[in-house]
Amino acid sequence: MEQNNKHSEGPLAKAIEEQTAKLPSDIFLWAALGSMGVSLALKFMKSKHTALFVGQWAAPFLLLGIYNKLVKLEGHDKSDDHQ
Repeated sequence: MEQNNKHSEGPLAKAIEEQTAKLPSDIFLWAALGSMGVSLALKFMKSKHTALFVGQWAAPFLLLGIYNKLVKLEGHDKSDDHQ
């Protein structure tokens, strides 16, 4: 796989990646499952709109988990290490 050496991450992205790499990946899975559970509880309590709002958090939590895993596997700009 060829690296694109023309582009690199900015300082903000590098700082965010440093911090997110410290978090265990399963936190995001538990957060997604938790939001679905809270959404179900809210649905039973007849808070339909709040249940829908909280239930929609599951997908972003899972996407953040994927981002977290990619950062851990790839790091920021593997090409930066070779320059």
